Amino acid sequence: MNKETFKEKVLETESTLYNVSKSILSNDKDCEDAVQEAILKAYNKLKTLKEEEYFKTWLIRILINECYSLKRKELKTLSYEECFDIAADNNKDEYSELYFAIQKLPERIRITIVLYYVEGYSIKEIKKILKIPEGTVKSRLAKGRKLLKIKLEYMEEIYE
Repeated sequence: MNKETFKEKVLETESTLYNVSKSILSNDKDCEDAVQEAILKAYNKLKTLKEEEYFKTWLIRILINECYSLKRKELKTLSYEECFDIAADNNKDEYSELYFAIQKLPERIRITIVLYYVEGYSIKEIKKILKIPEGTVKSRLAKGRKLLKIKLEYMEEIYE
């Protein structure tokens, strides 16, 4: 794959990369950092990509690993006061109830839900991206739907 093709494919996956990073990380700046670092790592390891048709899956896998890496570092350095600052920075008027319900899901389920419903990946593609059995993808989707239903019904009751 040449530089121009790499650039085109990265631009095609830009929104997907952001959505996946946002399902793992809460801070927008961290999402941007993770996406940039994942793109850089992918470019530097481009020769390890065996089949060009799986570029998007491969890049998302790199991004997920980078998000987890940033999250581990953040847990070590985040003070109690900074948690409140981050919460204040997230302007709740910009997001829907569904967004908040998805963000409250357990991380493994949240990533699966975002990949399937937001990004439109098939169960087989998610299996490859997350390196989990197909049955696990299906069970996470089922559990995610159930949890979202409960959370949204609860939010609806609060606002009535």
